[in-house]
Amino acid sequence: MSTVLAFRGGVHPRHNKNTDVLPSIRLTDFSEVDIPLHQQIGPPCTCVVSPGDYVCVGQVIARSEHPMAVPIHSSVSGTVKEIHHVVSEIGEPIEAVRIESDGKFVDDPSVAPPVIESREDFIAAVRASGLVGLGGAAFPTHIKLNPPADKKPQFLLINAAECEPYITSDYRMMCENPDQIIDGILAVMKWIDIPRAIIGYEDNKPLVSRIFEHELEKRIFKTGECHDIRVHKMKTVYPQGAEKMFIYALTGRKVPPGKLPHDVHVTVLNVSTVRQIGLYLRTGMPLVRRRITLDGSALNIHGNFNVPIGARVRDIIESAGGLREDPTKVIMGGPMMGVALDSMDCGLIKANNAILVFGSKETRVPPESACIRCARCVMACPMLLQPAGIDQAARRKDIEMLTHFRVMDCIECGSCTYSCPAKRFINQSITDGKKLIRAEKERYASEQRLRTASQKASSGKEEQDGKSVPKE
Repeated sequence: MSTVLAFRGGVHPRHNKNTDVLPSIRLTDFSEVDIPLHQQIGPPCTCVVSPGDYVCVGQVIARSEHPMAVPIHSSVSGTVKEIHHVVSEIGEPIEAVRIESDGKFVDDPSVAPPVIESREDFIAAVRASGLVGLGGAAFPTHIKLNPPADKKPQFLLINAAECEPYITSDYRMMCENPDQIIDGILAVMKWIDIPRAIIGYEDNKPLVSRIFEHELEKRIFKTGECHDIRVHKMKTVYPQGAEKMFIYALTGRKVPPGKLPHDVHVTVLNVSTVRQIGLYLRTGMPLVRRRITLDGSALNIHGNFNVPIGARVRDIIESAGGLREDPTKVIMGGPMMGVALDSMDCGLIKANNAILVFGSKETRVPPESACIRCARCVMACPMLLQPAGIDQAARRKDIEMLTHFRVMDCIECGSCTYSCPAKRFINQSITDGKKLIRAEKERYASEQRLRTASQKASSGKEEQDGKSVPKE
């Protein structure tokens, strides 16, 4: 395990880690928040509060019994103003709870550290905390921690790569809260019974190794216990933090197409995710705030900020120092895989780790030209796909060729678009191609359901007709 492997492909955008030395600042000056009720992969939650109700920080405001859903909690104390529909960061209507803050941030009286005596208690506590993957995927963490019995994890990998340009929120988390991160790692190792953990980081963050080695040495000195937690440096190349690339770099194991990390006996958690586990076990406070990076040329002040979930992007920017010029592009997330917003009125969600606000100079989009078949996108693709072929098939709406080129295996990292000299919108074509495949699958499934229903109805009619004819 001493060797860190390099995946094939990837690109080297400028790091632009402008805020890596700036300590996190806690922002509280918000008159109201809009907390969306759909913040994870899986179905939305159902609101359990009503307009006029007084809520406290950490109080459940929405929940669902679906196994893929986690509860949503209030991030401020105050009065529920309305339950209404807002436009989400991806442009879809979604239900949200608007809470008028009283500025006091009164904690819910029921907030207390969970009592954990078994694996089941631990998984239930993680779900009750409202935790989803904080690296951006928003996959419910309690599901990750409960793989099939025959796929018991051998490694717990902590993703501290933070390979997207500009974003430094995870790095500041490691600098400021290493004790809570180690608490979370040890808890997962204990209750999920994982023997080894590896913290993987890119070599553009040289302090990470010293931070964690010092923290682990303190633990050994205080408790005398030595745990198999290692810290490994990886090459700085995008998308090093992508799950499949990360697993290969640290273990040499390749996750097959259509499979998940537990299929190679690995569990991967983002460093902010395990920190939240550690914090929840200490305090009982669920996921109600996020540390985000605020950067971009249109801002007066750049930095890392701790903000309540549901705070509007516009209010966050204003509270942090405001704008120096009218923005021409606002991105929720990083510049490679983030989502460009058409409005700054949407509320911050659990999975968001950055808001980038750019002026006209950085956001000029060059016109597309014809593909010159240079194969740079093929060389850059970490999934060993043929992005140019997918691009053409998507534009032709050719379902057969999209399937042939394995469009669904794409992780949408954007390396192909970044490397294209013709400035083709390849990543957008891939997104469109995936939508075509999903629509085709849904159409086929719908036809199958109708066919099955028709056959049952026909069979039932024949039985009725048979019964009505007397036998000789």
